[in-house]
Amino acid sequence: MANDYYGTLGVRRDAGPDEIKKAYRRLARELHPDVNPDPETQEKFKEITQAYEVLSDPKKREMYDLGADPFAPGGGAGAGAGGFGAGFPFSDIMDAFFGTASARGPRSRARRGRNATLRVELDLTETAFGTTRELSIDTAVVCDTCHGEGSAPGSHPETCDMCQGRGEVQQVQRSFLGQVMTSRPCPQCGGFGSMIRNPCPECSGDGRVRTRRTVKVKIPAGVENGIHIQLAGEGEVGPGGGPPGDLFLEIVEKPHPIFEREGDDLHCTVGIPMTAAALGTSVTVETLDGAEEIDIKPGTQSGEVIRLYGRGVRHLNESGRGDLHIHVNVETPTKLDEEQEALLRNLAALRGEERPPGKFAPGQRGVFSRLRDVFNQH
Repeated sequence: MANDYYGTLGVRRDAGPDEIKKAYRRLARELHPDVNPDPETQEKFKEITQAYEVLSDPKKREMYDLGADPFAPGGGAGAGAGGFGAGFPFSDIMDAFFGTASARGPRSRARRGRNATLRVELDLTETAFGTTRELSIDTAVVCDTCHGEGSAPGSHPETCDMCQGRGEVQQVQRSFLGQVMTSRPCPQCGGFGSMIRNPCPECSGDGRVRTRRTVKVKIPAGVENGIHIQLAGEGEVGPGGGPPGDLFLEIVEKPHPIFEREGDDLHCTVGIPMTAAALGTSVTVETLDGAEEIDIKPGTQSGEVIRLYGRGVRHLNESGRGDLHIHVNVETPTKLDEEQEALLRNLAALRGEERPPGKFAPGQRGVFSRLRDVFNQH
C-alpha cells in the first residue's frame, strides 16, 4: 500500500471517528501553513489532510482497508474487476460527465478563523525608530471546557442516524435518462455526519469563546501611515476549534507639531530675522535625535533649504535613514520705531535702494498654457 494513512495520523487501524478527528485536529494546529510556513511542514499538512479525508469517510476508508488508495492513480478502480461502472454508483458516473462532483463525506466542524484588523496609533518617533507595544484584543479562543469539540464534558458528538455519519443523503429521481441518484448535505446534521446532543454550556457547541487577551508586538522602524503588518495565527480561532486567522495591524501615524514627513525624509521651517539672514548667524533646531545647532550663511534668502543628512526616518527593512530638510523663512519686521526706521533708511541710502527698481523674471506658466503651446506646434 503506497500510503499509510493510519500511521500519518498516528492512530490504530481500529480507531473510531472521534479518535481520528482528534488526531487530525491536534496535528492541524501544529502544521497549519498559517502557523508554520515552512515548506516541509506545509507538505506534511497536505499529507495529514489527505489521510483525514480518506479515514473520515466511511466509503473511502472501507475502500482503503480493502487495499485500494482513493488518491492513487485511477482512483482505486483496480480494487474491483469492473473498472468504471462496476464499482461506482450511477451518480458518480453522472458527476464525471457533467461536472457535478462535490466533496464526499462529512464536513469537518473545525474551520479556519476570520482575520482581524486592529488600528495602532503611533507618534513619529515610534514609527521612525520602531517600538514594542502590548495590545489588548477581543477575540475568539478555544473553549477550555470542551477543548473545541463543542460537547458538554463527559459527552461526545454522536453519529447522525439520518445519514449514518456520511454527512449527505441520497435520493433517486426520474429523468429522461432514467433513474438518477443525487446527493445533498444531510438536513439533520448539516453535513457534519454527527450531532451534538449535549452542547457545551460554556461555548454553546461552537467550540470557542470570546475573551480579551494581550499580544506583545514589535513594530519595525520605518513604518508609515496606512501600512498593514500581518501577524500570522494571531487572529480569532475558527468554529469547532479550527486554526486561527491572522491579525493585521493598521499603522496610524499621529501628526507631529514640528515635522512633516515625506517618505523617509522630514521637513520643517525655521524663521530668522532679516538682519540675521543678511549677516549670518547660528540657530538651534530640533531633530529626532535632539537639539542641534546649524549655521545660517550671510545673505541667506527666504525659501532656501538646509539639509541635514541622516536625520530623517529609518528605512524600512534597510539600513540608513532619510534626511531632514530645514526650510528657511526670512522674517521682515512689520513695526519699526523711529530709531530703527532711521537706521534702515540710512542703510537703504548707502546701498542706493531708496527707490529699488525691482527685478522681474518670467512667472510659472500653468499646465493649460504649456499644453496649448504643444498643440499649436503641431
